[in-house]
Formats: sequence, structure tokens, C-alpha cells
Amino acid sequence: MTDFSGLAIAGQVATPSDADWDQARAAWNLAANQTPEAVAFVESAEDVAKTVRFAADNDLRVAGQGTGHGAVALRSLEGTILIKTERMRGVEVDPEAQTARVAAGTLVLELSEAAGAHGLSGMPGSSPDVGVAGFHLGGGLSWLGRRYGFACNRVGAIELVTADGEQRTVDAGNEPDLFWALRGGGGDYGIVTALHLNLVPVATAYAGVLIFPAALGAEAVRRYRDWTETVSEDVTSVVRFITPPPIPDVPEPLRGTPLLTIDAACIGDKEAGEAAIAPLRELGEPIMDTFDQIPAAGLCRIHMDPENPVPGLGHHRVLRELPDAAIDAFVELAGPESNSPLLLTEIRQMGGALGRPDPNGGALSHLDADWVMFGIGMPMTPELGEAIEGQLDRFDDAMEPWAGDGGYFNFAERPCDSDEILPPDVCSRLADVKRHWDPDGRIVGNHAVSLDATA
Repeated sequence: MTDFSGLAIAGQVATPSDADWDQARAAWNLAANQTPEAVAFVESAEDVAKTVRFAADNDLRVAGQGTGHGAVALRSLEGTILIKTERMRGVEVDPEAQTARVAAGTLVLELSEAAGAHGLSGMPGSSPDVGVAGFHLGGGLSWLGRRYGFACNRVGAIELVTADGEQRTVDAGNEPDLFWALRGGGGDYGIVTALHLNLVPVATAYAGVLIFPAALGAEAVRRYRDWTETVSEDVTSVVRFITPPPIPDVPEPLRGTPLLTIDAACIGDKEAGEAAIAPLRELGEPIMDTFDQIPAAGLCRIHMDPENPVPGLGHHRVLRELPDAAIDAFVELAGPESNSPLLLTEIRQMGGALGRPDPNGGALSHLDADWVMFGIGMPMTPELGEAIEGQLDRFDDAMEPWAGDGGYFNFAERPCDSDEILPPDVCSRLADVKRHWDPDGRIVGNHAVSLDATA
């Protein structure tokens, strides 16, 4: 039994003997049952360094966590100190250089609001309270992605503590292999304490969601697919079937109602946005239409993701193509007649800069897929959890004929090694980085690097 009284940090150390242990060890995703040896609520890079050195002295491992949105993918934390960075907050924007330094515990919404005050934007995803660090380490699929690529490739430098307990700053000219690995390769190489980001000159966008009855079915999804082939890279979109739960975050008329929704963000002015979206409004009479010219800081809310901790079990597939047969299979399992136990199942538009290799990119340079499918359910009971996992498995099998290789890191909600997500040549290089910087396996990430990986 480790004596944690010797771990003297400015923050707080929680252990199983504390009355608030269950609260301390909880992740944002309440389906994750995290049982580390202790939780260190760090307040600075020095706190992180002290915790890593303490772990090394006591033959323990460390895992970093900002929010725990993807915590179900994290394997056993036996013999591990969970380092929570949620108290390390703050954004410093340099409007002339169009850059920002962002502390590790900062949320996407906080970055969006700070950048938006200067007419700039980060790379917002579909959730306002995802941590900026985890979002970027796992790739960062953004509403601005088809124009600007993955968020991880807009990282200019990374401050972190490596497995030897040393504080470092890495970039393209200083430890470039480690810098490369951290951009899209996950958090298996160190505990990030701050990111330096290159912002984009987007102050507003025409964005929102069209909400239709789910009964529009496969024909609406086919017309949506055809529409995506006509829009520019300034447009990024998602189609999904969703049955909103009966919770206060959901407007009363929508609770428990099967819906088909199309979310999109269009870079440019309102006139251009309205012209781009016009064909979607012809699909039928929407139950709700929220499209408008909005501040870029509002993009992370258009998907209407829950902003309070909830339990979730999810799975995804990357898709090479989306022919009619794939849409039929998708609708059969997700549509209004499916009686699916899932909260939602969606297909996200890729392509554009997301599909082009970035010559200066990190471990996730691009994704060789036109679509990403993702499904998730809320396991409120063990029986419902089993039903959700079974339906996710059925989706996995049904979409196999059109699936691409690997996956997308931040949507890999199930435990697996990185070699099931990233290409063999990338994983081989990641294994080299892991061997060099963490030969004892001190750092634990959501998806471990397989040291047997070869190109």
C-alpha cells in the first residue's frame, strides 16, 4: 500500500480512504469505472512533474485526464496515479500572431470564447466541454476541418512532463519526433501541461441544425449525401438519427421523439451560407431550424451535445464510401423502424483538408475516408448497456463492406491499442517514440502504443 503523504503538491491528492473518493475518481463519462491508486488534482506543471517523479520512485504509472469524455477506452488503472488537469485553466491569445497558449485543463468553449473576442477561432468540435488537450492529442475533428484540417496539425508547440519527470517544450525544431507523436497519436508519451495553437481567421459562420421527423428515412439520407458532393470545403456537416432522452437539456416537444437531424457549419457570410444550405431545406418541413450567422464561439454547441456528465457507450467505423446499399443498412439499424437502443447514430462528412496529407502534420496527418460513422447509447441499466453494445456490434458488422482501414482516435470509445486505429507505418514510428521517451511504460494513454508495431 503506497503512502501518498509524501506526494506534496499545491493541488489535492485523493485516495480510496477519502470520503469523496468516488467523486474524485469519476470521469465525465459516467460509464467509466476508474479505480486508480490515487488521483492528483494538479494545479501547475511543477505539480505534474512532482507527481510523475513520485510515481517513478514508488513503481507506479501515471495517466493524464482533462475531462474524461473518452475514459471508457482507458484500460485498468491498477498501480496508476490518475493526474487530473481540470484545475489548470487559462487561455492567452496573441491576436497579431493569431496564436494562443492554452493550459491543459481548458475546455473547448473557453478557448472559443477567448479567441472569438479577437475575431479568431480555434478548431471547435461538437462538444463545448471537451478538454482542449485531449481533443488535440486525439486529432480534433472540427466544424472548420474540411477547410483547415485536423486540429492536431494546428498545434505549434507542446509543453509537457515526460516520463523522467522533466518539464519540456517540444515543437518542430525541438524534439520533433515527440512533437509529431503527440499530434494525433494520443497521450501515451507524456503528460501535457499546455498547448500553443495556431488560430484561424474565422469570426462568424452560418451554422445550425435542421431537425426533421425520422420518418424521412433513407431517401433523406441519400439526398443529403448527394448534397455533400456539391458543397465547397467551407462546409462541414453531419447527418444523424437521434431519439433525445427525457432530460432538462432537451426541449419538451423533442423528448423521446425519433428525429433525423442535419448539422452544418459554413465558413463565410449569411448569404453564402443560406445558398449552401437551401437544398437541405427542401427535404421536408423541419420541426426546428436553428441556422443563422453565429459567432464562431457558438459552433461547439450546434450539435447539442450534453454539457453535464452522462454515461455513454460508443463505437465507430470509418467509411470509404456511402452508396445506396450502405445508407439502407445504416437506416435499417438506426432509422425510425429500427427500435434501436442507441441515443444517436451519425455519419460525418469528411474530405477536403481532412483527407489531404499535411506535409507538416503529426501522427494524424489526414484520414483516408470520406465518412465517419459513430453511434452511442446511454446505459442507464446493465440490461440497457448490453443492448447498446449488441447494437453497436451489429452496426460494425453491417457497415463492414464499405469500411476503411483503422479508425479515428477520438471516436475510438472501446479499449484497443493504437495499431487498431492508425496505419502500420505511423504505429511503427510511434513505438520508436515510446521506447525512447518512456522505456518503462510509465505513461498510460487511452490507447496504448503497441511496441510490437512494425511497418
